[in-house]
Amino acid sequence: MFVSIIVPVYNEARLVPEVVNRLSTLSDPRWHYELIFVDDGSTDETAAVLTRVARQHVVLSHRKNCGKGAALRTGFAACRGDVIVTFDADMEYDPLDLPSLIAPVANDDAPVVYGTRMVDDNPVGYHAYYFGNWLIASLTNLLYNSRLTDVETGIKVFRRDVLRAIPLKRNDFGFEVEVTALLLRRGVPIIEKPIHYQPRTFSQGKKIGWRDGIIALSLLLKYRFFSLV
Repeated sequence: MFVSIIVPVYNEARLVPEVVNRLSTLSDPRWHYELIFVDDGSTDETAAVLTRVARQHVVLSHRKNCGKGAALRTGFAACRGDVIVTFDADMEYDPLDLPSLIAPVANDDAPVVYGTRMVDDNPVGYHAYYFGNWLIASLTNLLYNSRLTDVETGIKVFRRDVLRAIPLKRNDFGFEVEVTALLLRRGVPIIEKPIHYQPRTFSQGKKIGWRDGIIALSLLLKYRFFSLV
């Protein structure tokens, strides 16, 4: 069985070698990993570094920065996996958590699995962002009758046919809410598994901002009441 891991990358030249190395060490006799890195129009040395360190994997690129959602869609279109995984390139997540999230989808026990950061063992970075994540999850649960704790997580695992049936359009960080809302409106169950999380600061390169949180909340309302599925 093929498992495709899609990694959108933007201005992460410093971290790319470690991300590629850690993901490349994943090994499991149950399935074959395919790594797809999508450089989203980086303005630093990311493209050159990816070409050098990820030559054994698939490297795609955008001429200009289009956003996380657009980068993921580029990866989705190119992947061969029966199971499709999203993974961020910022080293906030631990690749060793992936097998436990992939297994339920690969075994047909669940169509979608999210890795939740909202566990007691994980540190809290910015408290405003922690509250924002809680608020987004709470509104999701209220509007879509779900029981999620982490909609904005960067690790999401999908069965290929389930993901391909969703008409994704968001180019930005709104992808996280878009895919969640459209799945829930179609009655697709989403289960969560705990993951390790090491938040980074803005000085370390954190990119998502408070405006993205406002967009996420507005999208939850849009897809619940106004958007056709």
